[in-house]
Amino acid sequence: MGTGPGGLSEYQQVIEAHPRLAGGFIWEWIDHGIARLTGQEEPHSFYAYGGDFGEEIHDGNFVADGLLFPDRTPSPGLIEYKKVIEPVRIRIDPATRQISVRNLHHVRDSGYLEFRWTVEDGGNPVGSGGLTVPATAPDATTSVAWPADVTAALEAARAKDSGHEVWLTVTAVLAADETWAGAGHEIAWAQGRIAAPPVSPVPFATVPAIAHDGFIAVGPARFDARSGMLTRLGDLELDGPMLDVWRAPIDNDLLNATGAPQAAAWLAAGLHRMRHDVLGVEPDASGLTVTARLAAAGSSCGLGVVYRWTACDTPDAGRSRLRLETVVTPDGPWAVPLPRLGVAMSLPGADADVEWFGPGPGEAYRDSRAAARVGRHRSTVSAMQIPQVRPQENGNRHQVRRATITTPDGALLITGDPVIDLTVRPWSTEALAAASHQHDLVRDGRLHLHLDHAHHGLGSAACGPGPLAPAVLAAVTTAFVVEFATSR
Repeated sequence: MGTGPGGLSEYQQVIEAHPRLAGGFIWEWIDHGIARLTGQEEPHSFYAYGGDFGEEIHDGNFVADGLLFPDRTPSPGLIEYKKVIEPVRIRIDPATRQISVRNLHHVRDSGYLEFRWTVEDGGNPVGSGGLTVPATAPDATTSVAWPADVTAALEAARAKDSGHEVWLTVTAVLAADETWAGAGHEIAWAQGRIAAPPVSPVPFATVPAIAHDGFIAVGPARFDARSGMLTRLGDLELDGPMLDVWRAPIDNDLLNATGAPQAAAWLAAGLHRMRHDVLGVEPDASGLTVTARLAAAGSSCGLGVVYRWTACDTPDAGRSRLRLETVVTPDGPWAVPLPRLGVAMSLPGADADVEWFGPGPGEAYRDSRAAARVGRHRSTVSAMQIPQVRPQENGNRHQVRRATITTPDGALLITGDPVIDLTVRPWSTEALAAASHQHDLVRDGRLHLHLDHAHHGLGSAACGPGPLAPAVLAAVTTAFVVEFATSR
C-alpha cells in the first residue's frame, strides 16, 4: 500500500533459499481508485476511495493497494518487484574481473538473452559493448571474464583522473521478440564499482564568522543573528536548514495487520509537533556554532543538536563552499524509532531542474532500493513527486553523492560526505500529511528540501511485518555532514 513495500529483497532471499517455499504472488495488481472530478469551478480529476461517496461503512484507501496506479502506470513498488524477481542473477566481481550469470529458470536456458556492458565515469559513459555469455542451463551459473574493452575503458577513466566513481553496468535483454515483449526489453541488470574516488580530503581552509547588524556572515553565507538559521548563500535566498525527524506517514505507518500502527506511537510521542528551540549562536574565528533542542511540548525526551558551520577561504571555480556538520544527541527515554533523521530547508520556487549522482532514477529507501542504479540522473521537482492515491511520504533519492537544484534565481549544489538522502517538493511535509487526495496539494511558492542521514524503513505492516531490524531508525547519537555551494 502506498509508498513501499519494503523488504522485498529479503522475502525473495528466503524463497530462493528454500525450494519448498512458494512466494511472490501479487495481491493486488492495481489500485482500485475510481476517477472523479471535484465540484469546483475549475474541476480537478482525482481517484476516489472509501468515504468519498458518502458511505457510512468503508475501508478508506485500503482499496489502493496495488502495484499499478489506477491509470495503469507502474508504481515504484512494481519497478522494485521487477528487479527483485529477475530470472537471471548477474554478479560483478571487480577484484577478479569476473562476471557471473546464475539462471533461476526451472526449464529454460539463458540463450534467449543478449548481454551488454557500459562503463561510466561519474555517470558519464566512457565505453560500452556486447558481452558473450554461453547459454546457461536452468539452475546453473556461468562465469566469464569481463571484456578487454572494459579494462581499456577503466584505464582511460583512471588516466583522465576525474576524481569520480567508475561503475560497470551489465544488462541482459531479450535477443528476439517474445509474445509478451519486444527484442531489447531489459530482463536483468547488475552494477559494480570498479574504481573509487580518491580518499584524500579536499583542503578546506576556514574563515572567521563576522557579526553584523542583525546577521552573521560566514564566507558567502548569511545567518540570522538570533536564530542562527541560514538565510542566504551567495545570491540565493534560503530558509534553514533545521533538524527534522517527521515524515508524512505512509500507509504502512498508519496500518498494522498484527498490532498497533507505528504512526500511533509517533503521534503519542509528539514527533509531528516537535519544537526547535535555539539555545546558543556562537560565531568564532573558524565559523559558527548553533546549539538547539528539538522536543514536543510536554514530552520527557528530546534531541539535542549542534550545527557547526564552516566556509572555505576562497571560491572554487566560482563557487563558494559551505560545510555543515550536524551532531544529534538524544536525551530522555526514547522508546520509539524516528521516522527520519536529517535537516530540512527551503528556497524560492515552484519547480526546478534537479540533477544528482547516486542511485536512481526513481525513488529509493533503505529497505526498497534494489531497482535504483548508480549513475547521473536528471529530473524536475514536479516529476519527482509520486502520485500516490492518498498522499504520503514519497520521492526520496537514496545515498546521493552530489546534487544540483537549478532555479531561475541560481543553482544550489549539495554534496554528501559521503552520501545524503535527498527529497525535494513544492509543498511542505505538513501539507503532504494533511492531504487526502492529490488535488489537495497546492504549491506554496517554496521548494522544500530534505537532506536526511537516514529514514525509518517502509516495511509492509498494512498486510504483514514492519521494517526488519536493520531498517529501524533508532534514536542514537549521530553525526552527518553536507556541503553547499551556489552558482549562477
